[in-house]
Amino acid sequence: EAEEDCHADLVRTDDSERSGEANLQAELQMFRAQWMFELAPGVSSSGLEPLPCRASSRGPGLKSVDARGKQEIAKEEKAKELFLKAVEEERNGALYEAIKFYRLAMQLVPDIEFKITYTRSPDGDGVGKRCVEDNKEDDKMADLLTDFQQQLTLQESSVKLCQPEVDVSQTHISALPLEVLMYIFRWVVSSDLDLRSLEQLSLVCRGFYICARDPEIWHQVCLKIWGRSCNKLVPYASWRDMFLERPRVRFDGVYVSKTKYIRQGEQSLDGFYRAWHQVEYYRYLRFFPDGQVMMLTTPEDPPSIVPRLRTKNTRTDAILLGHYRLSQEIDNQTKVFAVIMKKKEEKPVDYHKYRYFRRVPAQETDHSFHVGLQLCSSGRQRFNKLVWIHHSCHITCRSTGETAVTTFDIDKMYTPLFFARVKSFTAYSEKPL
Repeated sequence: EAEEDCHADLVRTDDSERSGEANLQAELQMFRAQWMFELAPGVSSSGLEPLPCRASSRGPGLKSVDARGKQEIAKEEKAKELFLKAVEEERNGALYEAIKFYRLAMQLVPDIEFKITYTRSPDGDGVGKRCVEDNKEDDKMADLLTDFQQQLTLQESSVKLCQPEVDVSQTHISALPLEVLMYIFRWVVSSDLDLRSLEQLSLVCRGFYICARDPEIWHQVCLKIWGRSCNKLVPYASWRDMFLERPRVRFDGVYVSKTKYIRQGEQSLDGFYRAWHQVEYYRYLRFFPDGQVMMLTTPEDPPSIVPRLRTKNTRTDAILLGHYRLSQEIDNQTKVFAVIMKKKEEKPVDYHKYRYFRRVPAQETDHSFHVGLQLCSSGRQRFNKLVWIHHSCHITCRSTGETAVTTFDIDKMYTPLFFARVKSFTAYSEKPL
């Protein structure tokens, strides 16, 4: 029993010493903050009254207000310092010490947790964190690329884009030269312009974020989409901003429209009723970065048709192939004009068919369809809607070269086409950007 009492006395003594040491540290920190505040220019030794040279211009009420405001600022700074100290102790595993500093900070300012935010320190070790005000963090996020470049420059004399988190026995990707790494990024973008995968790759680390913002990659992407019409960067801040803001068709999916109408059937033999049929069909448009386009009109649902549109070498008979171009009008409306036609199938000529009979063969003709669409944005997505403005059929006789044009009326049968993203369209790439 004597040993237990002695042990309890030692525990209480240890706890009292710890609490006394914590209170002493808190008082010392308060004294230091007050001392630093008194050393500020324009403040007297008491810390509550201005210097005599400014006393004549202010009344006693203003003196008390200024002193109270400065005390609140000093208290908030002290609370921030204690709170950050508690965070560091908690990260180091000293939970008991962290709780004491948390309590001291919240006694000074109850809502101190919501007045500070954190970022990693420039040394990149992941241990220390620095406190930044909300407005400073917003300015930093606006120019995140410059901040990452500065952090990597401060790390070492020889800049590396990424560092392994744990020790590895194999060669890390950070050992690759920058030229090889940028070539890998061009493979990620690929000839299909898969910029979504490039943005996801930029989330890996700061070095990948810098590589994904390389102006040369985004410049080549803009040249692939708009050609010579994007030789000037103005009015956009960067080539990436041009890609995001300038109207364009999307390549990572397909534009689909569904049309329904009721068709009157034949009258029954007894004449009492007439049948009505509900007709449903879909139109599909798939654009490619090289200027080609595919169009298909079919009653089949998208789950069965979309996989067939992944490549241009599809075996679907009813599909139409052609080329398209973007046109920027004076009224800032972007339009898409396309000329599409059916696949040409060369049929062998049967000379034995006309061996005994002189028959004039039928004139061969070529059918091409001219399509005009207006590019719009709908809802939260951008450039995801195509509205019909023109549709005509051109029939050209091969022997004479004459062309007959038939223009279709754009009515309710031409419903707008809406974009749907398809993951499999950019899952495989044939060549890099």
